[in-house]
Amino acid sequence: MQQASAPKVSFVSLGCPKALVDSERIITRLRAEGYELARKHDGADLVIVNTCGFLDSAKQESLAAIGDAMAENGKVIVTGCMGAEPEAIEKAHPGVLSITGPQQYESVLEAVHRALPPMHNPHLDLVPPQGIKLTPRHYAYLKISEGCNNRCTFCIIPKLRGDLVSRPAADVLREAEKLVTAGVKELLVISQDTSAYGVDIRYAASTWRGREVRAKFLDLAGALGELGVWVRLHYVYPYPHVDEVIALMVEGKVLPYLDIPFQHAAPSVLRRMKRPAAQEKTLERIARWREICPELTIRSTFIVGFPGETENDFAYLLDWLDEAALDRVGCFRYEPVKGAAANDCAPAVPDDVKAARWHRFMKRQQAISAKRLKRKVGTRQQVIIDEVGPTVAKGRSKADAPDIDGAVYLSSRRPLKVGEIVTAKIERADQYDLHGSVAGF
Repeated sequence: MQQASAPKVSFVSLGCPKALVDSERIITRLRAEGYELARKHDGADLVIVNTCGFLDSAKQESLAAIGDAMAENGKVIVTGCMGAEPEAIEKAHPGVLSITGPQQYESVLEAVHRALPPMHNPHLDLVPPQGIKLTPRHYAYLKISEGCNNRCTFCIIPKLRGDLVSRPAADVLREAEKLVTAGVKELLVISQDTSAYGVDIRYAASTWRGREVRAKFLDLAGALGELGVWVRLHYVYPYPHVDEVIALMVEGKVLPYLDIPFQHAAPSVLRRMKRPAAQEKTLERIARWREICPELTIRSTFIVGFPGETENDFAYLLDWLDEAALDRVGCFRYEPVKGAAANDCAPAVPDDVKAARWHRFMKRQQAISAKRLKRKVGTRQQVIIDEVGPTVAKGRSKADAPDIDGAVYLSSRRPLKVGEIVTAKIERADQYDLHGSVAGF
């Protein structure tokens, strides 16, 4: 007997932007098959939880989300990174319907079909050509590859997601075109190791707009730059060929922004981390990049309290921060991830020492970030509007990625629209954000 109304699915997406893209793909497939999305678990026929399994704290958040879904609904399908190691999920929540790992879209769909068959209506096309997005309409994450070939000792991502699998350049560019046609103004390019893109397929060329485009970091970035929108590069390891993309920034093809996960600076710690490109002369290269492109913004993430990190290692890191003068920085205290080789590579750093170093690190970087922001006072910056309030709008400059960087707060003589790009006069700065007024449209 056919259902009277479309089956409803509630969805929880946890973790990084790469997991968010996985969620978008699953939701797009579900909507194409006639399923509707429910805002609340108790109003849904079942719940899908896309988990994160990188850190213990993320695993606890995932287990809590599964528990909430079980309590409010009772029919729960689990997928994502934590699903690659299902024992902990099964132990905490033995009643879940299905557990699958990351990128296993077909298995998730099969589990949904078993628990909640789709409503058949061949005459309805419920999905727009660009697919279903979980981000606001004006920006979108563009995933160019899956997995990672690196073997950083603190990371279990290759175990969870496998080795690098790059998408053909034409596939990425066609997806980008659809997003731009649908109104996206900013593409955020992501993968586990963006600058390694294409190495697994030997940079094979594919046809886009009547020409061959190689599956190479530089070539793909240049082609994306032809679409007339902001292109922001994330998770870029500092391999030598990254130098070439700085020229694209000067030309205005991609944003003058690099998200480079340096993780540390002390040579002994980087060796224990087994970081790729760790031996490159990063300070010299940062200085050269800024000579070529003075507008360049560099953001990064670091780990303090890595096993074996000495006070001298940490002092080296603080000195490196002073010289690098990075614009945006995140910092994490090392957590021993189950299965990570780093846990046994050297003696653990006591938790109180980790905490003290984290506070010292953040205080040092806060002063650096504030100083670099202050240099923008009096300048004019392009700003993309994310939120509109009664008197002040919140947006981001070319130097600010959503969710992880600062914001620009603007007053305007006329109402602004979400997704609009305006010219702003910067009038003041605080430790993380800029404030100003709209000076042009």
